[in-house]
Amino acid sequence: MTGNKAVAYKEPGKVEVIDVDYPTFELKDGPGVNPANVGRTVNHGVILKTVATNICGSDQHMVRGRTTAPPDLVLGHEITGEVVEVGRDVEFIKVGDICSVPFNIACGRCRNCKERKTGICLNVNPDRPGSAYGYVDMGGWVGGQANYVLVPYADWNLLKFPDRDQALEKMLDLTMLSDIFPTGFHGAVTAGVGVGSTVYVAGAGPVGLAAATSAHLLGAAVVIVGDMNADRLAQAKSFGCETVDLSKGGPAEQIEQILGVPEVDCGVDAVGFEARGHGSNASEAPATVLNSLMEITAAGGALGIPGLYVTGDPGGIDEAAKKGALSLSLGTGWAKSLSFTTGQCPVMKYNRQLMMAILHDRVSIAKNVNAKAIPLDEAPKGYAEFDAGAATKYVLNPNGYLS
Repeated sequence: MTGNKAVAYKEPGKVEVIDVDYPTFELKDGPGVNPANVGRTVNHGVILKTVATNICGSDQHMVRGRTTAPPDLVLGHEITGEVVEVGRDVEFIKVGDICSVPFNIACGRCRNCKERKTGICLNVNPDRPGSAYGYVDMGGWVGGQANYVLVPYADWNLLKFPDRDQALEKMLDLTMLSDIFPTGFHGAVTAGVGVGSTVYVAGAGPVGLAAATSAHLLGAAVVIVGDMNADRLAQAKSFGCETVDLSKGGPAEQIEQILGVPEVDCGVDAVGFEARGHGSNASEAPATVLNSLMEITAAGGALGIPGLYVTGDPGGIDEAAKKGALSLSLGTGWAKSLSFTTGQCPVMKYNRQLMMAILHDRVSIAKNVNAKAIPLDEAPKGYAEFDAGAATKYVLNPNGYLS
């Protein structure tokens, strides 16, 4: 039997590379697997040999102990791979195809999937709509930070790259199609970004930088990125963004210095529930980003909210935050007729178009998020550096495809 190693959550602040079973076309019991999914046959699936799999900020929430993730949960929902086995019922995907895997698992059969709402598929998670690989309370589908991974509903879920050699050449860009590039793009689209827009993106992590890249791609006139991390702000500046240093205070005054007015047309929250207040000594204040976005977004505008919010946070600052209940100034949003879009990005709504933009050199997402490939056994180091604020998108290279 072929060996398989994977990155697993062990305890708050700790991940390890462990030996795990080679995937089969039946879901087995294990850490985080929903009991209702145990024994589920996956003849519609394929087994991928992982080409690239990325460390995501959403993974960091689990690793910090801010979720109910169990020990030995195999991590990884940003997956690109080569098909090495196909299930009995797979018709169009073939062995040898190199494909991007949307992080949200979708059946392609339910009402939501047929309406392109693949982030809230009704059939893959027994607990609630929506699922993902290697993530707590998402159905227990094993993560892809591993040598090999099972992908269900392969004909529906997989985005096949048209040319193998071209795909491998551009893999550091293409690996971003599994999550952060469509997620950032979704944030920009739902915020209403278009030609001539002024845009504020809260957060200069990889998703924020992907949202800023997307705003440029959509024709924004000015893209402003706010953060407290100087290295991440420098990364945003490197591809033409204006920046706001939130360690110096809130964004409105600094935005006014850039635009002449203290507001923007469109706002994107790429931070989520571990947000901090403004100022050099700011502590955690999870509603900060949403409330500040409502203040600085022009009346009639929209907020795209790809940043993650949860219903259970053991490390929340108070009892309300532990249940995902935040103190929002909803009256501000109502008075200004603001629109809000939250939730998982429906990756399949955007990934093919963004793939074409990459393949035809219309965008350099890997450069913009400072992608760096590292071996699988260096994953614990990558997690630690990313958690410490490195302005880097770490791409794991489990099987040596990446130079």
